[in-house]
Amino acid sequence: MLPLQNFQTYISQHKLFQPEDKILLAVSGGKDSVLMAQLFKLSGFEFGIAHCNFNLRAAESQRDENFAKMLAATLEVPFYVTHFKTKDFAEKNKVSTQMAARTLRYEWFEELRLREGYDYVALAQHQDDAIETVLLNLTRGTGIAGLHGILPKKDKLIRPLLFLSAADITSIIKENKIDYVEDSSNLSTYYSRNKIRLNVIPQLKEINPNLEETFSHNIRRFAETEMVLQQTVDRLKQEILKEKQGRFYLSIEAVKALIPKQLLLFELLRPFDFTEPVVAELLERLDKQSGTVFLSNSHRIVIDRTSLIIDKLTDQALSNLLIHADNGLIRFGESQILISSSDDLNFKKNRDIAYVDANKLVFPLVLRKWQDGDRFMPLGMENFKKLSDFFIDEKIPISEKEQIPILINGNGEIIWIVGWRQDNRYKLTNSTRKVTVFELQQLHITIPKQS
Repeated sequence: MLPLQNFQTYISQHKLFQPEDKILLAVSGGKDSVLMAQLFKLSGFEFGIAHCNFNLRAAESQRDENFAKMLAATLEVPFYVTHFKTKDFAEKNKVSTQMAARTLRYEWFEELRLREGYDYVALAQHQDDAIETVLLNLTRGTGIAGLHGILPKKDKLIRPLLFLSAADITSIIKENKIDYVEDSSNLSTYYSRNKIRLNVIPQLKEINPNLEETFSHNIRRFAETEMVLQQTVDRLKQEILKEKQGRFYLSIEAVKALIPKQLLLFELLRPFDFTEPVVAELLERLDKQSGTVFLSNSHRIVIDRTSLIIDKLTDQALSNLLIHADNGLIRFGESQILISSSDDLNFKKNRDIAYVDANKLVFPLVLRKWQDGDRFMPLGMENFKKLSDFFIDEKIPISEKEQIPILINGNGEIIWIVGWRQDNRYKLTNSTRKVTVFELQQLHITIPKQS
């Protein structure tokens, strides 16, 4: 007898989906995913079957595909299949075969879900998979998020078999004489997860025969502990993580006051992709010379005098962007400059806007970063000043001055330190007849969501 009532109760208790939702089932052909498909059919849910052929096991891979296709036909549901060159992808991206397969299948599931109008993707992972994930995360090193293992629901992924153990599934499949195919790679200890499944967990079950139940309780406690931590981190974000013109600032004094310091700072910086070793080193250098830079895959942190300054790394480098006479907009990184003309000589003082005598412009103009030796004549002054001295006088942080655009005239003269000071040589005078207006605008930036 199939555990239909327990299956439906688990879905309802964890609010995995609504009965009217359309679900895409990831089916390999193994006993877990076949049982899931049978339970969906008996429950009367609308679903389709998706199968990935990773081309890793020659004839066996084709056998699995044929079985999954036959299962879909038997259950009278849509069938979708894709073929991957998994080893080529792994080699190209310098990742393991398992990681390549994981990346490929999840990307395809989401693409298929959106294209075919499914609400969720169902994965046939069970209690033993959750235990393996926790042990694997502990072995490799993990934050508290890694201790809750596999969640019943995350975004558009649902796992409706987490109420069952591997032994439960094997027993149900055998009792009900349900056909399935066996993946021979599951018996290989080449993969780390298989080593835990085949070698570690049996030893642990000798110590605790109720290992699945114990881990189920532990995982629930870990998940609840993570919720408490996340509430604290969310409050700290509001209190001490400040955003200004596309950058985020953390007061060094506020960081020093955190208890426990390394855990909370890591959680605050995790959305910016900073790892625990980087956070640990950063804490060691808080009182050292300012200007020290730490990098993640997506952001950088600069230790300034009183703050940690977090910038988003961008491929759109500010390097000699040309501005022609007919350009109305120039975009760079997370900012843009709107260019317009006016006959009105009246203007309001605003450092984000430069009002320039149009007759003095020599096109094309150039937008670039500052360079050693740059000098200009600050508005209201008659003498030249080095940009390096100007930045010091204005107390502009190291990280920020590297990102400040400099607008250069076609004759090589500086027109505007964008967002800071215009050059006096290009100010409006009584002889000005036409005005070119350059307006700096910041594009909207938000803190990345936690994964």
